[in-house]
Amino acid sequence: MILQTQLLSQAANQARGLAMDAVHACQSGHLGLPLGAAEIGAVLYGHALQHNPDRPRWINRDRFVLSAGHGSMFLYAWLHLSGYDVSLDDLKAFRKLHSKTPGHPEFHETPGVEATTGPLGQGIGNAVGMAVSAKMAEAHFNTPEHTIFDHHVIALAGDGCMQEGVALEAVAFAGHQGLDNLILIYDANEVTLDAMADKTQSDNTAMRFKSLKWDVQSIDGHDLAAILKAVNKAKRAKTGRPQLIIARTIIGKGIAEVQGTAKGHGEGGAKFIDGAKATLGLPVDQHFFVSEEVRAYFASHKARLIRQCNRWHKTYRAWRDANPTKAQLLETAGLAPDAASLLAALPAFPADSKLATRAAGKAVLQPLAATLPLLIGGSADLYGSTLNHIADSPDFEPATRTGRNIRFGIREHAMAAIANGVAYDGLFRPSIATFLVFADYSRPSMRLAALAKLPVVYIYTHDSIGVGEDGPTHQPIETVSALRLIPGLDVIRPADPEETAGAFAAALSRTDGPTLLALTRQVLPTLNDVPIATRREGVLQGAYIARREEGVLTTILLASGSELQLALAAAQQLGAGVRVVSVPCIERFARQSREVRESILPSAIRRRVSIEAGVTGLWAGLVGLDGKAIGIDRFGLSAPGGTVFKELGVTVDAVVQAVRELA
Repeated sequence: MILQTQLLSQAANQARGLAMDAVHACQSGHLGLPLGAAEIGAVLYGHALQHNPDRPRWINRDRFVLSAGHGSMFLYAWLHLSGYDVSLDDLKAFRKLHSKTPGHPEFHETPGVEATTGPLGQGIGNAVGMAVSAKMAEAHFNTPEHTIFDHHVIALAGDGCMQEGVALEAVAFAGHQGLDNLILIYDANEVTLDAMADKTQSDNTAMRFKSLKWDVQSIDGHDLAAILKAVNKAKRAKTGRPQLIIARTIIGKGIAEVQGTAKGHGEGGAKFIDGAKATLGLPVDQHFFVSEEVRAYFASHKARLIRQCNRWHKTYRAWRDANPTKAQLLETAGLAPDAASLLAALPAFPADSKLATRAAGKAVLQPLAATLPLLIGGSADLYGSTLNHIADSPDFEPATRTGRNIRFGIREHAMAAIANGVAYDGLFRPSIATFLVFADYSRPSMRLAALAKLPVVYIYTHDSIGVGEDGPTHQPIETVSALRLIPGLDVIRPADPEETAGAFAAALSRTDGPTLLALTRQVLPTLNDVPIATRREGVLQGAYIARREEGVLTTILLASGSELQLALAAAQQLGAGVRVVSVPCIERFARQSREVRESILPSAIRRRVSIEAGVTGLWAGLVGLDGKAIGIDRFGLSAPGGTVFKELGVTVDAVVQAVRELA
């Protein structure tokens, strides 16, 4: 196919016009990237990308990620022109309530949007995760006779993305892993939002990326032929390195009053669009203009893309017939496993077990990994502590792309962003691990996982002051409650090995959002007085009765994680009218019916005490105004774990005293 330079140049200018009209109509948005990178969009969507607008989730499409998500009108315009289900009316509804064209690209909201990219740099991490997923897919499913995965991942990023720490972590990982299916286009316009980029950066991007084992090309980002040549070269590269294309562009190109300056970044140029349209050869009196010639070109190109996709499907059918086992596995990708079947794969722990829940997690993970062959795991240089290594699998490396264990290095933020990328891709189920206190390093990506409803599993250990001697910097006093505040994130603190089994089953059977497992470093007893099935299935419910009252119910004790044993011991001292409720997951419990919640926490019983080794604020919703929450509203101490629990008042005696003090 010959590059139609004249038509694509017209398309670039008309995409500029669409962006100007959309931003002008709502008086907000960002014009800089849509105008400055228009030729890049024309080459990608008008020529270079392998995709099918009628099948936005075709598994062998090239993935395009707009990391600089503020430039969303760039993406919406090209999706519209390409023939995705993004209409002219959708463009006119840019940034309006319930539209398909929100201010930043949102996964699930707009066909053709591969990732939710608002915070800068996230899209780079997501693209790296998609490239990891693609390498795994090639290794798992391609055969010598049939290639069903050979796509590329292309991300477009600006100076802001390149400055963010998450991006640097991710590109270092990508270079080390040799992800040569990854192409990063750097929209190098030398401008950030506040000022020219030289106010805040002076590094040599090409040299930096070369040192990180990337191949680098530099081009004029407005030269259609140069863009196509660079993209094709990057796609054909067999160097075992990811590819960076530095595209020199003019921000806000086409609006003479602001182009090339920081004022061109946002909507500041919108008031000059009439003059800009005239300069670009667009009709001044016609909004959201697309010429018949450009529409005809993209309709013809879409037909070619559909034929290409149909040829792939012919190959896929031949592959499926020749490889029924592989085909069956691929068809299960993204499906929710049944929690009951997962629990059935887990033998009961010996009654005399005394294990940290991180160690119980290690034991639980192995049979589950055998049951779920598309489950993968990773750790931020802490496999020896988080204990989430899949024992019968090698590490994911250039020589072993089927490896299910990913060594991320000390890169918690990128680890979480990369896991999101794997989850966006929808083929493999990602789980990652670090110490719980370092959730603060991965929290921005965790928040986006919840927003995008990605089924990422976080196996975060060392969950409380039980860390002991490592002291307050490593004792996550406020972390569990802070994570519970993220809408859509389930946080589970299991109390013993059997609750840990339930926690893993709950996490892996959930596909509409992320789940965090907060596991202990310290050894915990197995709570044998509570039936195994009650503990396991109770976690799935979020809360359950761990000890039922033996007389008239007067008091309810609530606890999560390692503190459940304290509540059970206190109940023994307090008498027959005391019920103990284990609350491993507040979020799952909140989703239960009113009848279920009332059966466990009857509203008539207001004499309640909770205990958890963390801040107390969120427990008010469960203990009420008449109850009391025992916890730690300060930072921790450096001492043996048991000593710290006693010093900070998280004890059986504290529970007993609190109950006796209640009216």
